[in-house]
Amino acid sequence: MRRYDPDLTPPWKKPRQPAPEVPAEPDLVVEEVGTGFCGAVIRTEKTAEGPTVTLEDRFGKHRVFPLTPRGFMIDGRVVTLVPPGRSPAPAGPLLSASGSIAVRDHTARVARAGRIYVEGRHDAELVERVWGHDLRVEGVVVEYLEGVDDLPAVVSAFAPGPDARLGVLVDHLVPGTKEWRIAESVTSDHALVVGHPYVDVWEAVKPASVGIAAWPRIPRGEDWKTGVCRELGWPSDTGAAWRRILGSVRTYRDLEPALLGRVEELIDFVTLPAG
Repeated sequence: MRRYDPDLTPPWKKPRQPAPEVPAEPDLVVEEVGTGFCGAVIRTEKTAEGPTVTLEDRFGKHRVFPLTPRGFMIDGRVVTLVPPGRSPAPAGPLLSASGSIAVRDHTARVARAGRIYVEGRHDAELVERVWGHDLRVEGVVVEYLEGVDDLPAVVSAFAPGPDARLGVLVDHLVPGTKEWRIAESVTSDHALVVGHPYVDVWEAVKPASVGIAAWPRIPRGEDWKTGVCRELGWPSDTGAAWRRILGSVRTYRDLEPALLGRVEELIDFVTLPAG
């Protein structure tokens, strides 16, 4: 089974190793090591003290930092930012947003017959944000359902087999529920249904990454997303709320382990060679 990097030791406490040089191109998202400030590159400038980079975080705040060696992180890996146009030194492997080794200069693989289904558009966008690179390398397409009730028909039409495995990610999959029974009814050697414990995939994003203390508890029977917006004092536009949440996700470190493990499990399942 593929694993994301479990080593969460702060990079500045690890043995020093050569850091790859990366051009500070506009819109590149980086994290400054000393402060933890995360933002997109706005511009680089030459100053009397040396070159600097201006970053903008998701709230629109700007900060200026010197372009020092090993001063930044990209997807959890320490790098040295250099001004655009400068030829970077030979670099070691960079990590993708999921924590896997990024494949350089890769053309997306022709799509496999296997597929991964998720419950909705937000789920699909979150999976793309973190695992998009991995999925393109493996040739795995992610599609979404409009609800678990549609799952038996989807599985029947897909007709999973040894060369076309089907993986499904379900929100709030709790033993004994209707959703659980549906999932059990379609699970087979070539169709795997897994679930995470969260009411909605929003909740799988770590509160600290979103800038909140915790996800609020919403009474049963009330629309969860609408209630979350109300309790957090956000506008009632759930689409705008999702864009805010998705924009806070940079790497797998922004997601809860319960979601990480399930997505990794599905990718492994649908890419397993037929045998």
